[in-house]
Amino acid sequence: MFFIPEWPVPEGVNALCTNRQGGVSHAPFDGFNLAIHVGDHLEQVLVNRQTLFHAAKLPSQPVWLDQKHTTRAIQLPYSSPHVSLDGIPVSQASISERSQSSQQENFKDIQTTRPGQLEVADASWTEAAGLVSVVMTADCLPILITNQSGTLVSAIHAGWKGLAEGIISQTLASFPQTPRNQPEQLIAWIGPAISAEHFEVGEEVREQFVAKDSDNAQFFQSKQPRQSKQRNKSQQHECPVESQENCLQDRSVKYLADLPGLAKLELQKIGVRNITLSGLCTYALADQFYSYRRSGKTGRIASLIWLD
Repeated sequence: MFFIPEWPVPEGVNALCTNRQGGVSHAPFDGFNLAIHVGDHLEQVLVNRQTLFHAAKLPSQPVWLDQKHTTRAIQLPYSSPHVSLDGIPVSQASISERSQSSQQENFKDIQTTRPGQLEVADASWTEAAGLVSVVMTADCLPILITNQSGTLVSAIHAGWKGLAEGIISQTLASFPQTPRNQPEQLIAWIGPAISAEHFEVGEEVREQFVAKDSDNAQFFQSKQPRQSKQRNKSQQHECPVESQENCLQDRSVKYLADLPGLAKLELQKIGVRNITLSGLCTYALADQFYSYRRSGKTGRIASLIWLD
């Protein structure tokens, strides 16, 4: 269901990362899928979310985001008339109908005060106790951040597109610029993601990173050209790691890209010294994690962080 990251955080900082084990979702989302946007049955996802809420003894419902591979980071709490705080974009009428179903017990703790769309962002941070920052992934990088004082926490979703466009630096720049939030005071954890061995990209992806910083070239290993393969229908319409407009085009030159290495280098160049990598590959560990690159239509894990 979930594990606790091993990283040197101060007292009062809590974090966890889920896996696909347990849960009630059926194939191809089988296990502990936490995403409502991938085609899984809503009621099953809600059961999984409530199971996580109780098993992890969370102080509040996680603040789910509409992740679009942007560089936008939001501060929690936020207030918008168009945001559903529970992460479920459904009407009050639908909620009422569900509450009368056999699943009523599973939904009773979910906030349903404000229906609407989720907030579009790929990172959130807070200095408030009891608010849970969360990102969902299935190959992309989940990055958790705190400071040595234990007064701020942040969760970042970084696919290659967001990473290339600066989601890490944009998020850190949005923190209050106080001495305790300076880069050298921050602590980072890079969670389960697709490893370089399994993440093949085209020249256009490498060019974006190298144009940003020539030192990024070391994280791209060239491959021999391979024959084009037909992508299945679900992969043509959703590309969590590759991005919508650059969905792994067949070109003569291919590279194996090291996303965790790229993220670590950027953090180091910003000035973050304390960085822990999980070393877990979502593609290789099929029994533990969802992988879009491996499976196409699949579920999502979640990485959460909060303050006591």
